Amino acid sequence: MSLGTLSACGSDSGSSSGSSDEKGKVYYLNFKPEAADAWKAIAKTYTEKTGVQVDVETAASGTYEQQLKSEMSKSEAPTLFQVNGPVGLASWKDYTEDLSDTAVYKDLNNQDVALKNGDEVAGVPYVMETYGIIYNKSILEKYFKLSDAAVKSFDEINSFDKLKALADGLQKHKSELGIDGAFTSAGFDSSSDWRYKTHLANLPLYYELKKDNITEQPKTVKGTYLENFKNVFDMYLTDSTTPATQISSKTADDATSEFATGKAALYQNGTWAWTDLQKAGMSADDIGMMPIYFGVDDANEGLATGSENYWCINKNASDADKKATEDFLEWMITDEAGQKALSTEMGFTTPFKTMNDIKSDNPLVQAAQEDATSGKTQVSWNFTLMPSEQWKNDLGSAMLEYAQGTGKWDAVKTAFVDGWASEIQNSAAATE
Repeated sequence: MSLGTLSACGSDSGSSSGSSDEKGKVYYLNFKPEAADAWKAIAKTYTEKTGVQVDVETAASGTYEQQLKSEMSKSEAPTLFQVNGPVGLASWKDYTEDLSDTAVYKDLNNQDVALKNGDEVAGVPYVMETYGIIYNKSILEKYFKLSDAAVKSFDEINSFDKLKALADGLQKHKSELGIDGAFTSAGFDSSSDWRYKTHLANLPLYYELKKDNITEQPKTVKGTYLENFKNVFDMYLTDSTTPATQISSKTADDATSEFATGKAALYQNGTWAWTDLQKAGMSADDIGMMPIYFGVDDANEGLATGSENYWCINKNASDADKKATEDFLEWMITDEAGQKALSTEMGFTTPFKTMNDIKSDNPLVQAAQEDATSGKTQVSWNFTLMPSEQWKNDLGSAMLEYAQGTGKWDAVKTAFVDGWASEIQNSAAATE
């Protein structure tokens, strides 16, 4: 996904006078490429209804922080941007307006989910998301009917051992099932590698912090559950549409296509993937989502649910622009058009009271809602505590080398454990 300006700056955007400046204007640097078209459309709608200019630019996948730094240095900097959690906020806390008196903060179902900067509210989550293993129901049902199927029903898939047996069975019978492999390609192109160096890596981090009763970013980690991490990653590599030696250039689009066209039965991704899968022709009735069973507490493990999408308003923007941005966000969560854009067009599950009655037509959101009321423990998003993008990149590089046979798993352990400590130390040194 290339960087694109979704709503081109109007000719009066830099004007120092006129009605548009009196009303203020909004410039949003959007994090989510998959929601780019929907943001373009709703920005146009809002401008037509109110006369307030709303410009939206979307950063290419994996480049948001870099793009934000570039845009913030300009005279026409974003009035609205986002951070991914406490670690992301640390870089931008001097730019965040206090949102305590804004509608989006006051309307949160649970205000504890907001990001704090001391006593100030620095960021408000606008989407709660869930990920796991998305599955193609018809392919699995076809497999269940095989005489030697290791798993005979959806209800049986309740542990890592059962998931592995399913994946092995799908791979074994791929020809008669008409698939290229059990799992989609584990692509390590930048559009896809976050699914492994961040989302999959969240699982060993989650279970370690939970076991040690740690709720804040630790200075060190032990890697207690890295063997479980290896087991799941190995399964992705062996029971796949693509040889492990070829994953370095495989993209997110490749994985989406493989799943949408029925070439793979299993796909690690989240609720946000439905937009692309629907565009590719998939039916809501044909997909579901299960936890990434990790072999630690499988009987109680639910889907991974949280947020790394927090709206922040630029405190350095003009008062008029800050007010315009606050008003725009309020409209997004209270006006029917804004609500529809967030819930239907973007497929988001939002944390706002004004949107509690909106039923999603996203089957993955429906699966997440069922999981939330199942009595299982949802895996929290602890990757917002990962020390840096560099840590993730180093971990991803070690994982790729292991997958390709040019590196050992010990290098993954080193990147995870030693890399964590060194990145924390580097961060502390930089702030001294």
